[in-house]
Parts: sequence; structure tokens; C-alpha cells
Amino acid sequence: MTTARDQAARELLAFYREAGIDALLEETPLDRFAGEGATTAPAPRTDSARPPPERRAGATGGALSAREREVVGRPALALPPEAAVMAAREAAKIAATLAQLRAMLERFEGCALRTTATQLVFADGNPQARVMFVGEAPGRDEDIEGLPFVGRSGKLLDRMMAAIGLDRSSAYIANVVPWRPPGNRTPTPQESAVCLPFTLRQIELADPDILVCLGSPSTQTLLNSKDGILKTRGRWLPFHTGTREIRAIATLHPAYLLRQPVQKRFAWRDFLAIKKALAT
Repeated sequence: MTTARDQAARELLAFYREAGIDALLEETPLDRFAGEGATTAPAPRTDSARPPPERRAGATGGALSAREREVVGRPALALPPEAAVMAAREAAKIAATLAQLRAMLERFEGCALRTTATQLVFADGNPQARVMFVGEAPGRDEDIEGLPFVGRSGKLLDRMMAAIGLDRSSAYIANVVPWRPPGNRTPTPQESAVCLPFTLRQIELADPDILVCLGSPSTQTLLNSKDGILKTRGRWLPFHTGTREIRAIATLHPAYLLRQPVQKRFAWRDFLAIKKALAT
């Protein structure tokens, strides 16, 4: 028989799961591999026990050059904010291909989000596509699968793209921040600033004809807009990839449309504008 207390506990656990909480921490460290009843705290991890970058690189990139070790191997906590941004800029410049950029991000330790996320969420779709969509940051489903926009908002994005004749084979999809913030919170300005050089380099290497910013955070970060998304959306703006100028447009994020379905009419107008631009 289910009591009111049991039901309340189930609802609380469901809330935690939706918020992205998948582990509980106690006040006293406990080595759960030492056997039942163990209470001895594990020895603190020191830098000397930390494997070198070459060993942590794994199959994503092999051994690092001396230059790469210099710019990607410094722990996030050891870098002040300005130095972390500079390290990101230096690291992004080194990547000559999208594969190298992804490998660089896998090794980059200048953003603390990598320590709380399950894995890097780099991109999905066709990097040769003429249109590139950029959102804010991965959510729980994306963190699990390692691909952007695969949850409820991703399924809506797929339907929106299909309405104008696009799918993931004819579009390239990424986020400004490639690691999931804990609990799906909004990335801090510092986290976005550290990740931005990699995103800009990703856009430059993909070299799309059209850039679509999904939601206000992506729009404000990439297009330097101070206005809200409802005021910015639907307008074509110039975007400098680093090698040329392309057209950029902002539209409403699918997650917002799930909460405010009445606003879908505005997103539909934006997608029709994208369709028209792709036809030229």
C-alpha cells in the first residue's frame, strides 16, 4: 500500500532526475569500493597521481605535442578566468580541422564543466552542410548520448527542420558550450567565454553559408546582441567567421517553444526565411 510519504518520496526523486541529479553526496567521504561499512576517507588526489595528458588522450588524438600540452594540459582550477580564455583561444587556433578541434576539446582542461559532465557533446549532422544551428548547452539526454539536441527539444528541432526540407544529413548542429552544466543550469558568463573560442573556430572550419542561433544565450554570445530574443529573432545579421562574412539569423529555442507553443508561429516565419535564403 502506497502511503502519502512514499508518494512524496517518489515525486522528490522524479524531480531530482528531471533536474539532472544522478548521484548523492554525503558530508564524509566514503570509499564504496573498500567493502561494506568502510568509513575511511580516500587519500586526496595529488597532481603527481594525475595521469599525464598523453595517457588521458586515449583514442581521440594520441600523443600531444609540446605546444598542445602547454595550452590544453593546465587544470581549470589552476587558471584564473582571463588565463583560461587565453588558453582556449590559443588551443582553438591550433586546430586545422574539425576532428582536431574535437580532439583538442577532449583534452582541454580550462573549463571546469568537463569535470561534472559525462562526456563532450561536440556536434551532430553534416559539417559540409550550408546551414549550421547553434544552441546554448547540452541537457541530460545530450550528456548521455554525446550528441546535441536529442531530447524533447531536439525532436522538435528535427520536425522544424523537416518542415523546410532539412534533416541531420543536410544541417550541422552544435552548442556554444559543449559540456552539460550541472542540473541543466544556465552556463555562467565565464564558462561561455572559455568555450566561445572553440565555437567560433568550429563555425569557421564548418564554413556554413547560414548560421542559425537558437535562443537568446546563443544569439547574445555569437551575435553580440543585448536585446531579447523576441526582438532579435527573424532579422538577418552579418557574421564574420574569421575567413568570410556570412548571414546569421536568430530564432526561438525549441525548449522555449515546448513551454510556449503559442510562439511557434514566430519560429515558423524564421524557418521560412531560412528556407528562402537556402534557395538562393
